[in-house]
Amino acid sequence: MRKIKVGVIGVGYLGKFHAEKYATMAGAELVGVVDANPEQAAAVARKCGTRAFEDFHQLLKQAEAVSVVVPTSLHHQVGMACLAAGVDIMVEKPMTTTLAEADELIALAAGQGRILQVGHLERYNPAVLAMEQYLTQPIFIESHRIHSFKPRGTDVDVVLDLMIHDIDIVLSIVDSPLATIHTVGVPVVTPFTDIANARLIFENGCTANITVSRISKDNIRKLRIFQPRSYLVVDYAKKELMVIRLKEELTETGMPQEEVTTSCFAEEDALEAELRDFVTNVRNRYAPRVSGQQGRTALAVAQQIMVQIRENTERYQRLLRNP
Repeated sequence: MRKIKVGVIGVGYLGKFHAEKYATMAGAELVGVVDANPEQAAAVARKCGTRAFEDFHQLLKQAEAVSVVVPTSLHHQVGMACLAAGVDIMVEKPMTTTLAEADELIALAAGQGRILQVGHLERYNPAVLAMEQYLTQPIFIESHRIHSFKPRGTDVDVVLDLMIHDIDIVLSIVDSPLATIHTVGVPVVTPFTDIANARLIFENGCTANITVSRISKDNIRKLRIFQPRSYLVVDYAKKELMVIRLKEELTETGMPQEEVTTSCFAEEDALEAELRDFVTNVRNRYAPRVSGQQGRTALAVAQQIMVQIRENTERYQRLLRNP
């Protein structure tokens, strides 16, 4: 099997893990890394046995595919340059800062015949992958992503920092157009929204209630899906799936008996699975599991939520000033 020549643009907190995974991947050859901090790039290159480039355009001359793990504000600029150079890209979430930028990436990838994959990592969580076979007709979805405070990522709204993971998962589960969105959110520690809730109501009647926080004492990452005669629980952190099915037999109290199955996939690595899939897509020209269009759709919903939260906050502040 021919090894795909890959590179990583941006080897900070997350990008260095991309480089480490590629360096040990059987189907890939890590040909180089780039970072705005040359010392960081050199350190990662030494650890991964590859070369540190000073400019990402130099890396593009050597690579067939790259992970774009730079700040979100640079995704469009860097991604466009990669695609124009004929290089396939795996761009971290959110794919861009605006929908216009996302549209340009999608159009250029299509025009160049290049792969544009978006890094919504939770799609590769093994518990999420295992859940898919049990989905029938989701009626109500409840998602909680509650994190303790960490300075990293607080330069953006919690909706883009955390909720966009859950938005993408919900949109991939519900096979129906989105009808309405109802939101609430407040800044607490940062100038941006730190706690948010969004209720997504779809045209088929399914409702998803998504809550995120980055200033909690606890860390909870769970997804619950209710559907006719079954109930699914995904624990993202534990990589655990619980499936509760209702049997025809009744208990003494008249309730249907439950059949509970629990599966744990703690040893499986979601990032490795995501990057391995990207390399496979590059080799075989497969359509990505998370395409540019799907990344754009998640971004569009996230932006609607942020706009609604901002409008609600401004309305509340006006009432406080003019009681």
